[in-house]
Amino acid sequence: MKRSLAMGIGAFLSVAMAAPLVAEACSRAVYFGKEGQTVTGRTMDWFVSDMDTNLWLYPRGLERNSSTKTPLIWKSKYGSVVTTIYEGAAADGMNERGLVANLLYLAESQYEPARADDKRPTLSNAAWVQYVLDNYATAAEAVEGLRKEEFRLVPIQAPTGEPGTVHLSISDASGDSAIFEYIDGKLRIHHGKQYQVMTNSPTFDRQLPLVDYWKEIGGSTFLPGTNRATDRFARLSYYVNEAKQSADPREAVATVFSLMRNVSVPIGIKIPGKPNIADTLWLTVSDQKNKIYFYQSTNSPSIVWAKLNDLDLKEGSGVRKLQLDGNPDVAGDQTKNFKAAELFKFMVPKD
Repeated sequence: MKRSLAMGIGAFLSVAMAAPLVAEACSRAVYFGKEGQTVTGRTMDWFVSDMDTNLWLYPRGLERNSSTKTPLIWKSKYGSVVTTIYEGAAADGMNERGLVANLLYLAESQYEPARADDKRPTLSNAAWVQYVLDNYATAAEAVEGLRKEEFRLVPIQAPTGEPGTVHLSISDASGDSAIFEYIDGKLRIHHGKQYQVMTNSPTFDRQLPLVDYWKEIGGSTFLPGTNRATDRFARLSYYVNEAKQSADPREAVATVFSLMRNVSVPIGIKIPGKPNIADTLWLTVSDQKNKIYFYQSTNSPSIVWAKLNDLDLKEGSGVRKLQLDGNPDVAGDQTKNFKAAELFKFMVPKD
């Protein structure tokens, strides 16, 4: 056992040490409760204290435009509630069918380069989450649609100056998941209910062997405790199925919040030589069976939520916003408190 553990830890460390030291941020996990109680949680970690985060409500039938030079234009099939950052990017959200999309940082992302003969429209990755939530009801539908590559995804640069290199996770009300990454200019898709956890570097195919390792060793024997992406991946992969699997929605949501707090980075943590291992700024938890979207800022002790089944999402009902930025005391059920707002434009590449 000691020899096996030593060999396993050595293999684990070889993967972990190969991961880049920059921009390790965010974690995501899908929880399978009983009686179809599916819940997805994520953390947003970033090295600034404020991302101008707000919640937006978008109805069906909304005309959308990617705002790029050769814009992708679409009309939303489904209403959604979305967490935005910098009032220009959709980072996370859930639509009325229970499809959840989460945007996480991935330093290794390399998108398809522009070609003179490529006449496809382009989509800023700041709008990637929104496009998926607007157009698909299930993970399988999204995989089928995005695999066609009918548009070219183009990366933004964050207002803080960092490159907008991201990957996308989605999960639906059945618990089916998919991970989308652009590596060496090619789209890679991992599709299946087994893909419950995603963090950051290294690329997803290199993190998957960690799941088999921890199944063999057992998380009760040893679990890595740092806030590196590989360590967070290992802990979530173990705890998400070791935690009590409940049919009670309140208990399931509370469990997922506890899972996400387990991989959150405390406010003010600084690690010498790793300036971009960052504080957790906020958490979201999506109850996909009951269509309730929860949000918590780590600068506030309170949780806010919105019940999609009680929202007016019909075509023509208008875009609405819940102002969180600058309002740390917002708490509790905010379903009725979204206010009419002017639709912002998605961030686009500078060149």
